[in-house]
Amino acid sequence: MTNDKTKNLDRIDLTILDVLQKDGRISNSELSKRVNLSASPCLERVRRLEQCGYIERYGAFLNASKLKYGMSAFIQVTLDRTTADVFNEFRKQVITIKEVSECHMVAGGFDYLLKLRFENMEAYRVLLGVIVELPGVSQTHTYVVIDHVKRHSGIPVLE
Repeated sequence: MTNDKTKNLDRIDLTILDVLQKDGRISNSELSKRVNLSASPCLERVRRLEQCGYIERYGAFLNASKLKYGMSAFIQVTLDRTTADVFNEFRKQVITIKEVSECHMVAGGFDYLLKLRFENMEAYRVLLGVIVELPGVSQTHTYVVIDHVKRHSGIPVLE
């Protein structure tokens, strides 16, 4: 299925994106073999995909447990008012908390959904104390993750 964002991408571009999101350390030589191109045109396509913003960055998936961030939780946050100044102040403060790995403004019964990474329940209690004191927070609900069923699946670029 092709949409406006991918209408200028052909099957080779989409395959390059799929391979790179699964293995960002793949050599250009190996990538070119997987997409059936010679090395130079393959590298040109990767550079174009980077320049056009299809590839935002490269990275590594770290073992959270070994780095003492093995537990995770999601917190629904409801603000006391839904005004621009309250949203802006909350955003400004929440991005400074290193244990907040993701923060999403959502539509529905609450305002933000936060994903937290922490070592243990004691660390969580301290972290929750920080979050409930953020500007405008009126209510929170926490969901501690018991098991990661599916993670790091990437963007589905191939049909």
